[in-house]
Amino acid sequence: QVQLVESGGGSVQPGGSLRLSCAASRYTYSSYCMAWFRQSPGKEREGVAAISSDGRTSYLGSVKGRFTISQDNAKNTLSLQMNSLKPEDTAMYYCAAAPVGGGWCSLLPQLYDYWGQGTQVTVSS
Repeated sequence: QVQLVESGGGSVQPGGSLRLSCAASRYTYSSYCMAWFRQSPGKEREGVAAISSDGRTSYLGSVKGRFTISQDNAKNTLSLQMNSLKPEDTAMYYCAAAPVGGGWCSLLPQLYDYWGQGTQVTVSS
């Protein structure tokens, strides 16, 4: 059973930064996509950033240039560096994973099989 555990959420003022981490255990697929999603109350879950096993990245348009997704394969860790945070970035953030055959990774949540429990990010003055 794959397990994904997020950490690093919290409260920050607009313009601040946070770094989210996702520890993946028992994930033995050699080809995969891993991604960060977020969901606010009353809104649908949306993909924020994704990265393939060969390092290709995809981003939601509104976070391009502010967020950076990365992975440490040796530590089985996925990260999301979030800079210049805005109030509209406030949401529960989820780590997700999917075994895939390669290529660019989608930001559609229905394509991901494994999910973490989420970590809250609040951006407010």
